[in-house]
Amino acid sequence: MPSYTVTIATGNQWFAGTDDYIYITLVGTEQCSERTLLDKPLYNDFERGAVDSYSVRVEENLGDIVLVKIEKRKYWMQDDWYCRYITVKTPSGDYVEFPCFRWLVDDKEVVLRDGRAHIPQDDKTGLVKQHRQKELETRKKTYRLNNSAALSRWKEWQPGFPMSIDANRHKDLPRDIQFDSEKGVDFILNYSKAIENLFVNQFIHMFQSSWNDFADFERIFVRIKNTISEYVMQHWKEDFMFGYQFLNGCNPVMIQKCTKLPDKFPVTHEMVSVSLERELTLEKEIEAGNVYIVDYKVLEGISPNCTDPCTLQYLAAPICLLYNNTHNKILPIAIQLGQTPGEDSPIFLPTDGEYDWLLAKIWVRSADFQHHQTITHLLRTHLITEMFAVAMYRQLPAVHPVYKLLIPHVRFTIAINTKAREQLICECGIFDKANATGGGGHIQLVQKCTKSLTFRSLCFPDMIKIRGMDSKEDLPTYFYRDDGYQVWEATKSFVSDVVCIYYTSDETVQGDEEIQAFVKDVCSFGMQDFDQCEFPKSVKTREELIEYLTVIVFTASSQHAAVNFGQYDWCSWIPNAPSTMRKPPPKQKGLADVNLIMESLPDCGRSSWHLGAVWALSQYQENELYLGMYPDEHFIEKPVKEAMGKFRKQLAEITSSIKKRNEGKKLPYYNMSPNKIPNSVAV
Repeated sequence: MPSYTVTIATGNQWFAGTDDYIYITLVGTEQCSERTLLDKPLYNDFERGAVDSYSVRVEENLGDIVLVKIEKRKYWMQDDWYCRYITVKTPSGDYVEFPCFRWLVDDKEVVLRDGRAHIPQDDKTGLVKQHRQKELETRKKTYRLNNSAALSRWKEWQPGFPMSIDANRHKDLPRDIQFDSEKGVDFILNYSKAIENLFVNQFIHMFQSSWNDFADFERIFVRIKNTISEYVMQHWKEDFMFGYQFLNGCNPVMIQKCTKLPDKFPVTHEMVSVSLERELTLEKEIEAGNVYIVDYKVLEGISPNCTDPCTLQYLAAPICLLYNNTHNKILPIAIQLGQTPGEDSPIFLPTDGEYDWLLAKIWVRSADFQHHQTITHLLRTHLITEMFAVAMYRQLPAVHPVYKLLIPHVRFTIAINTKAREQLICECGIFDKANATGGGGHIQLVQKCTKSLTFRSLCFPDMIKIRGMDSKEDLPTYFYRDDGYQVWEATKSFVSDVVCIYYTSDETVQGDEEIQAFVKDVCSFGMQDFDQCEFPKSVKTREELIEYLTVIVFTASSQHAAVNFGQYDWCSWIPNAPSTMRKPPPKQKGLADVNLIMESLPDCGRSSWHLGAVWALSQYQENELYLGMYPDEHFIEKPVKEAMGKFRKQLAEITSSIKKRNEGKKLPYYNMSPNKIPNSVAV
């Protein structure tokens, strides 16, 4: 009587094991096995982290094993189980691998296909075609939206937002995309821990209480030896530090080369001549490519936070002119705090009074903080990655190579975003407590910027080039650009290797109805066919597919890391990144002094909430998986594993080169170092 040996691995996460009954059925090309209970006498089966083997006896050989059916049935009370993989050893000694990496909840069954990736054209038999179709049908029922089959599981959380998952709470999500431990991503709990760890409990409720002077902020500032944050605290007033952050701070995406001064920003040569070092007029400096501009026009018209009737809060939409001096340092030379020039909107200059100029820079830093939090971070990494993730779950079965490629890079993204909508950016959420765009301004800002968000703006080389920032000769210290180029190319090379294994020609791409449905779903439903989005509705060549998938992987990993994990470094010294301003922007010069600045900066309570926020959001997850780490073997094919090895080698070389460049620097840049880039948006 033939016997098959079935080996089953249970997950290592908390509560992964089960005491429920587990049954297995082997499906072969010739016939199926009997439904077999997997149970060893006097043995605790399927414990957390266990790898258990069982014999399945059959009357006759089953032929090639194509599918494995796993069922879980209640023993005493429902006990969820996480299955990592199943390996079947045939009577002839061959091994067939069946990746699972999913939860079985309630009385659930899962039918697994062997671990080899297949595009739909590869499926020739009715059995595997039927399994593929049934899996997608089940997914679309799981990822539903108001019982509408056409829009399975899409939801517009706010009008004009990219579409997201249809779930109000983390616990409403399908089990497979929840966090292993919800407590670990509870924003309220984590903020409370941060506030306690940062010793700011005594200040947390001191709203409306201003600090006395800049040194007073040190009472809540945690000094960690040899960190950027302490250097920022010491040098934040300097023009060099102000300019440097546009290149390598946590929002290095705003600066662009100025090719012509906009009419709304009437800076003259006479105003800035003392700041120019090449004996050229301002017009000639612009022609020579030495002048840059940062424009926060998206903040114009955004409603400031009015959730606290005792504290008026203010926003500005400043414009800042920057100069690349002869030492290749980016320095501010003119600041206007509004979009409309005039007597009530003076242009502040380095030659003005010390506090006039400092207050103008503080307003720019506050505007930059609002843009970073809501647009660069929330919209362009979190929400965009979730949109790709939902489309992936809806349109690609687990056997599809693109599903296997993307699944590590959307790990926990839907969960963290759902938790954010539940606790962080919701009405009366944590965001409202300290941010000038809280209370609805952040919603307006996302709505405004979604209208102009394009697919090409997510392609890293395009993002850099369109701002005129691609010349290393012009800006040799733009490390965000240099490191980003390296990681983008390594990522694209890896994606290309994987795509070319499964797609032998452009025609193969065009004939893959699932990948075409995925791309269309992102544009038509995810981005709701917004007029300006220019997201593709199809991909016609391998090169187009490679670029499309590279955008997803890069956005979810590298771009998110670049704009997220430096928050504590650059934003923990409150005057350098005020989360709100409590006085309106100055309408004339000569009025600013220390008292006005203190009255403008966040009060003690809001400063403490802000500090807790940037601390919590800068922490890596426990057991973080970094770029190139793929412990869950969704791919089993040797060529893909070789491509992964090549990718890891490239990433290690990039990490080494970044480490070497940073040696001895007072301001090292590690945000794009692969060993500090998590695989996915999960914090």
